[in-house]
Amino acid sequence: MGHVQDLWMSPGEDGRDRPTDRHGHGKRWKARYLDTEGAERSKAFARKQDAEKFLTEVEADIMRGTYLDPDAGRVTLRKYATEWMATRSFDAGTRQVIQTRVNGHIIPALGAYQLGHLAKRPSVVSGWVAGLDLSPRYAGHVLGTLSAILTAAVDDGLIRRNPCRATSVRPPQVPKRKLVPWDTARVAAVRAQLPSRYQAMVDAGAGLGLRQGEIFGLPVDAVGFLRHNVRVRVQVRLIGRTRVFSPPKGGRERDVPLPGPVAEALAAHLAAFPAAAMTLPWKEPGGKPRTERLIFTTNRGTPPHRGAFNYDVWGPARRRAGVPDGPGTGMHALRHHYASVLLAGGVDVGPLSEYLGHHDPGFTLRVYRHLMPSDADAARKAVEAALARFHADGSQTAFRLPGKP
Repeated sequence: MGHVQDLWMSPGEDGRDRPTDRHGHGKRWKARYLDTEGAERSKAFARKQDAEKFLTEVEADIMRGTYLDPDAGRVTLRKYATEWMATRSFDAGTRQVIQTRVNGHIIPALGAYQLGHLAKRPSVVSGWVAGLDLSPRYAGHVLGTLSAILTAAVDDGLIRRNPCRATSVRPPQVPKRKLVPWDTARVAAVRAQLPSRYQAMVDAGAGLGLRQGEIFGLPVDAVGFLRHNVRVRVQVRLIGRTRVFSPPKGGRERDVPLPGPVAEALAAHLAAFPAAAMTLPWKEPGGKPRTERLIFTTNRGTPPHRGAFNYDVWGPARRRAGVPDGPGTGMHALRHHYASVLLAGGVDVGPLSEYLGHHDPGFTLRVYRHLMPSDADAARKAVEAALARFHADGSQTAFRLPGKP
């Protein structure tokens, strides 16, 4: 059991309290207790009642198993974040992204702070977020990374709460913009301006909904010309300066319907530019070599490099087609076009989410909800169709105008 010690007075040999050498200096009352490891801990207070309250709370925490070592939060964010990164099982690409956020934006500003100080002062985190010179969306991602680190610190028993979850800490508000997909004419115009070697990439993006890395890493044996489907199972990723093969985003393979025109475009492409065997590391630089016969390669016989392709090939072709620079003009626009076409054609969000390789149909709905036919239109058409069947049967509508028999 703990106890409260009077630092100013102590009992003498006669049993009477006598002043100690510390009498009148510093805080008078010290709460002493044994922590969960059996080590003695103490904390001084000016008032006896505060020391007794503290001792009661500590002993209750020890009984409940929620006791927190008061020295635990003294580790700096820099040290803990480094240890956190070392224990995460990220794939190489994700590790690169997270490391950039930590080293580029979190550690320079907050690394010297102790975890305990951050936990007690959410305003420090709030001020840091407000000062980030980043796009609102990316600033939110950086805050999310810091929150993940501090959640781990809570789980490790170093701090009681994650300051990123305080109500006063809010990510920058991302402007709400409705996605405006490219129409077929724009897609065709950009395709026509690409070198012939890369034109069928547009068909793979706009006709299959593939991501850029999935187009770059599309193996010829993944295209089922007779089965009328494409198995999306590999992509080309850029880890640092190294291209690697890796599973699709989220690690999930998927099947996508192969429309006839897309099959014809891919077949024509292969006739002009035969598939070539490419060997890249699997998942990370230095990984086990993996060979795939790719449909799309450069004129040097290598898989396309994302940065070089976007700058030297896609950007110039897009501008020649009359599409100016700006948000939403990368190859991902082809994927949005694909989604808009399927929704307009009546494809349900569930299957569309599967074709796009989204982790959750709810995410697909949030991105593309405004492209779906309105509920009012659907309701009106449903009733009109039902009434048309009634009239076709020779019956009369169940609806009557007021005052009419």
